[in-house]
Amino acid sequence: MQGLTPSSKLSVILVILLLGLAGVAHGGRRLISSHDAPCKRMVVYYHDILYDGSNNANATSAKATQPTPLSRSVSINDTYFGELIVFDDPVTPDQALTTKPVARAQGFYFYDRKDTFNAWFAFSLVFNSTAYKGTLQLMGADLMPEKTRDISVVGGTGDFFMARGVCTLTTDSVEGSYYFRLKMDIKLYECYA
Repeated sequence: MQGLTPSSKLSVILVILLLGLAGVAHGGRRLISSHDAPCKRMVVYYHDILYDGSNNANATSAKATQPTPLSRSVSINDTYFGELIVFDDPVTPDQALTTKPVARAQGFYFYDRKDTFNAWFAFSLVFNSTAYKGTLQLMGADLMPEKTRDISVVGGTGDFFMARGVCTLTTDSVEGSYYFRLKMDIKLYECYA
């Protein structure tokens, strides 16, 4: 800072201090882990019970649209192309549907392929437990024929403020066309403490 006037030096110091305080203002510091090791990881189970016309008490999802006529005219296996499902599903720490949920998955998925089952998800995991408070936002293609599928964690709030990462989905159970369970292996690579 040689050659600067005292008022210029003071200005530089103030700018540095203000930039430092800006990082503290949001209530945490940014932790970026290596791309090989997540800064936070959790495994939970997503349970979807589709309304079938008679299960009002325990249905957690419902069709918002019907399959398109195109789906029925070109599809041998009835892929539900164009059908939109809205859900408020329990997310549990283990495979049991009766276990107290650690979160709710709230959002939608729609079937987006004519030739095979494939869906596109967009939802929030809403946590309200003693372990976590806040949300994670997830979205992406669920390529159902694959054993595992990755969807993106694109943000979060509360304990997951500005989190980013990936969620690996594995179909854990399917019972007819009205219940399925997904194992969700959530790995966050950008976390705020």
